[in-house]
Amino acid sequence: MTRLYIVRHGNTFEAGETPRRIGAATDLPLTTTGVAQAEALGQHFAGRVAFARAFSSPLRRTRSTAEAILARQVHPPLLETLTLLTEIDHGPDENRTEDEVVARIGGSAIALWDEKGIAPDGWNAGADWRLPGWRDFAASLCAEHPDDAILLVTSNGAARFALLAFDSKSVDKIGNYKLRTASYALIELDCDRRIRLLDWGRRPD
Repeated sequence: MTRLYIVRHGNTFEAGETPRRIGAATDLPLTTTGVAQAEALGQHFAGRVAFARAFSSPLRRTRSTAEAILARQVHPPLLETLTLLTEIDHGPDENRTEDEVVARIGGSAIALWDEKGIAPDGWNAGADWRLPGWRDFAASLCAEHPDDAILLVTSNGAARFALLAFDSKSVDKIGNYKLRTASYALIELDCDRRIRLLDWGRRPD
């Protein structure tokens, strides 16, 4: 089985700062807390998991998180950039507070996104290319790394497509598709493109 460790980046807003919806158009760095979270992830995986490959989106928040994890690996692989992991486009809601977003699209639209993976009006989640992209990417990993662990560092909006591409019913086990900051999912993938969801939203102990 190929094991996919899908990690969401650390915090990008300081304590007390009002969070905003940020996507591919906003390249924020990690906060001080976010850096500490990334280092905690590195410590968590050190000695437990040896990653054969490592990927992140082009965004600083994901690259920094991935680099902190790899810094604790004995034999770290090179970090590769994967467009498939880039955060979604929030359109008119980019950089807006949650109150502003809910005022525009309604709370039910947010619930559909988190519980069903259906993007609100005006957002470009890229389902048309992400879903086949995940399937093709998974097939290549399965062929090249049938028994290896793969690190994938991404954002909340993009992470859910790992489930949507194969088995949307997996969400029944976890309640919704939202992946918390500095948490990770563990998915086992076989060469018949079946997945087994082992964990979702786990943070370092």
